Amino acid sequence: MHNDPSAAPCPPGYAVAYLRDVELESPAIAEYLTRIDATLTPHEGQFLVHGTTPEAVEGEWPGSIVIVRFPSVDQARGWYESPDYQAILPLRTGHSHSIAAFLEGVPAGYRAASLVAAMAKPQE
Repeated sequence: MHNDPSAAPCPPGYAVAYLRDVELESPAIAEYLTRIDATLTPHEGQFLVHGTTPEAVEGEWPGSIVIVRFPSVDQARGWYESPDYQAILPLRTGHSHSIAAFLEGVPAGYRAASLVAAMAKPQE
């Protein structure tokens, strides 16, 4: 997280999960869902997508997606590693197959063409 007010704003961070075979009838999953919101609040996490089945336009995509936005990747990591979240994590992992990752977002106004310019710079 940036403390220097003159520094460029920190890009948002995302926690993304790809879930398959979630045992929705499990009391453990119900408890996980009941408790997760309280773990997000101290880290400013906000659900953007929760349990949505993607409409695949290329290939197959069995399962569902969860995306949680945080002010930074550091805050996403802080949430995931927090004692409160670690206490409920086994409720999900024991009753689903999942892959989870952190992603750094792009700054406001980002244009894909800027990646081409960055790739053209000589390596130092």
